[in-house]
Amino acid sequence: MALHAADANLVAVSEVVGDAAAAGLGCRFATAYRALSARAGVRPGEWVTVVRVGGVGLSAVQIAVAFGAKVIAVDRTPAALALARSLGAEHTVLADAVDVAGQVHDLTGGGSHVAVDAVGSSTTCTDAIHSLRRRGRHVQVGLIPNVGGHPAVPLDRVIAWELDVLGSHGMASVDYPGLLHLVEAGTLRPEALVERVVGLTEGARLLPSLDTAAPVGVTLIDPRLRLTCGCVTSPGKQHHLC
Repeated sequence: MALHAADANLVAVSEVVGDAAAAGLGCRFATAYRALSARAGVRPGEWVTVVRVGGVGLSAVQIAVAFGAKVIAVDRTPAALALARSLGAEHTVLADAVDVAGQVHDLTGGGSHVAVDAVGSSTTCTDAIHSLRRRGRHVQVGLIPNVGGHPAVPLDRVIAWELDVLGSHGMASVDYPGLLHLVEAGTLRPEALVERVVGLTEGARLLPSLDTAAPVGVTLIDPRLRLTCGCVTSPGKQHHLC
């Protein structure tokens, strides 16, 4: 396809980066990388709370761990929290079972240094901000929909505790080299987020269900996959399986 200003908009990917890793970089991984590096400036030893661990959230968990931070993952799905632990999260919090902010304050001895709302809602934004310690940094990555006007944000806590509220949106191509260096070195593994790989036919079936499905990890569509047929023979019969 035609790509305008390709010299600025295309990013060269090393041959050592596999297809699954490269497919995960464009949105979720790059977005989380910029949010934690350029916006929040995460430092080794800091506590980072990631609220909701879908594609962006799981990326944020892995990136924060690579930066030397201690991570708390928050989600409503136990399987997603288990995946977050496998990526290096020190603690997990089941969002619907406890007071999220109170649990984070107990685990960190006063609140996290950085909080990330990786999904975007008034509830997740509030949980993230309330999980911070005084003068902590909140990064809003998830887009909060305008339902009945602007979403409610706990600005009273922001003011009283002198919190930094940072927005983060995507990542420019010029910033990719730092991320790619970590992927090439094996420090970051975007492919670890892939739960399953499907072909175009299965992908077309799955896409309409995205608003109701709750998958764990990332589903990768690989157009090179093709259905293959084989034969299974039983006494007097031959079955074709596709």
